[in-house]
Amino acid sequence: MDLSNKLRPTSLDNFVGQSHIISKNKALYKLIKQKDIPHLFFYGKPGTGKTTLAKIIAKEINTDYYYFNATSIKVEDLRKVFDRYKNALIKPLVFIDEVHRLSKNQQEVLLPIMESYSAIIIGASTENPFFTLTNAIRSRSFLYEFKAFTKEEMLKILAKATDEVDVSLTSSAKEYLIVSSSGDARAMLTLLNFAYKVSKEIDIDLLRELRENVIGDGVSSSDSHYDLASAMIKSIRGSDIDAALYYLSRLINGGESVDFITRRLVIFASEDIGNANPNAFNLAVNTMQACNKIGYPESRIMLGQCIIYLASSPKSNSAYKAINKALHEVKDGKILEVPKHLDSQHIGYLYPHDFGGYVEQEYLKEDLKLYESQNIGFEKTLNEWIKKIKNKE
Repeated sequence: MDLSNKLRPTSLDNFVGQSHIISKNKALYKLIKQKDIPHLFFYGKPGTGKTTLAKIIAKEINTDYYYFNATSIKVEDLRKVFDRYKNALIKPLVFIDEVHRLSKNQQEVLLPIMESYSAIIIGASTENPFFTLTNAIRSRSFLYEFKAFTKEEMLKILAKATDEVDVSLTSSAKEYLIVSSSGDARAMLTLLNFAYKVSKEIDIDLLRELRENVIGDGVSSSDSHYDLASAMIKSIRGSDIDAALYYLSRLINGGESVDFITRRLVIFASEDIGNANPNAFNLAVNTMQACNKIGYPESRIMLGQCIIYLASSPKSNSAYKAINKALHEVKDGKILEVPKHLDSQHIGYLYPHDFGGYVEQEYLKEDLKLYESQNIGFEKTLNEWIKKIKNKE
C-alpha cells in the first residue's frame, strides 16, 4: 500500500491546500477551468502538492502529460517530445521536477518552446526560482509559492487516509503524525503507511521508533510558524536578547529550517540595523552561509551567536526608509532626465579622482532629499566622512 499515491487528488475539487492560489475565486483556478494555461513554476517545501497540481492541470485541460526530473534530464529527450508535437493540434504539458537543477543551456532549450507556446511548461522546485531560473524564463512564466499545509489541512488529509485503511490511531499519535511532518503531507502519509505495516494499532511510541525527530521546516500550524518568526524579529528589534533566543528555540524545536530563519536575520540586519553597525549585515550573511552548509544541530550555536549580536547592535532604519522613499518617488511618476555629463557618452563629466576625490557637479536634475541619517552608531562616522569628502567641515 502506498497512501501517498492512493490519496493523491485527481481534480481541483478535492485538491487540499494552497487556497491563496487555487481556490475558486483565484485567477489561476479560473485559467485552468478555461483551459488556457500559462507556463508555470511552483516552488515551496516538499509534499505540498506541486506535482499533484501539475497532473490535475493536465487532466483538466485533457492533454498529454510528460514528467521529467532535472537531476537526470537529457536535452535530447525534451527535444523528442517537442518535435513529436511540432505540427500537432494539442499542446502537451511538460512537467519538470527539481527545476532548480536545470543548467543555463537546458533552460535555453525551453525558451523557444515557451515563446511559441507549442507546449505548456510547468516546473517545480524546493528552491526560490528567482535565484535559480534565468530572467528570460521568468519573464515568460508565472511563479507561485506553495506553502506548508496548516494543521487543519493536515487533519483533513489524515482523515481521508484513515477512511481508506483499517487503522486505529491514538490522539497523541495523530498529533505526532502532523507535528513531526511539519506541513509535509507526503511525509505524514509515508510515516502512517509504514507504521500501518507494523501494526494496525498505532500509538506515538511506534511512530517515534520510525521517526525520532521532527522533519522539514516549519511548525505544525502555519499561523504559529509566522507568529514565532515575527516575535523573534520584534524581540531582536527591541534588543531583548532572552526573548529573541526563546523564540529562536521555539522555531528550532518546531523543525524550522535554517534557511527560513537566516533569511529573516539577514533582512533584519539591513532593515533595522543598517549602517548603524554595517558589520551586522556581514555577520548575518556569514551565518546564513555557514548554517546552510552545516545544518542542525550545530547551526543552533551560530544562530544564537548571531541573534545576540543583532539584538545588542544599535538600530537604525534610515537606509530602509531612504530606498522606500526613492522607489515611491519613481512609482509616483518622478522620472528625471539623466544629466548629459553622466550618460554613457561622458561628455563634460568631471572625474572626481582628478580633483582629489571630490568635485562639485550636478548629479540629479532636481534636489531630492531621500536619505536622512539618524546619526546612530556607525552612521555618525559616515556622516563625518561625507562632510570631509565634500569639504564641509
